[in-house]
Amino acid sequence: MARIVLTDHLNRFIDVQHFDVQGTTLQEILNAAFLKHPSLKSYVVDDQGNLRKHIMVFIDNMLLTDRENLSDIVQPSSEIYIMQALSGG
Repeated sequence: MARIVLTDHLNRFIDVQHFDVQGTTLQEILNAAFLKHPSLKSYVVDDQGNLRKHIMVFIDNMLLTDRENLSDIVQPSSEIYIMQALSGG
């Protein structure tokens, strides 16, 4: 199973640093994650199911390439890091 790793900020909302889910695309992985931890969903995707602009996702240390359809391929041994993008001046 692929492992999802959360930043400390997201960890505060679901009280888990990492967990394992099954899926072959990022969309499937996120759907499985939201079933396991429903409160995570509103922090990661908007009301239309689109990845929020301030969320960054890395699959095996590579930034996802398809923010629109979340079709990036995920291997059973993949690590998916979900974090908030930082901005400011």
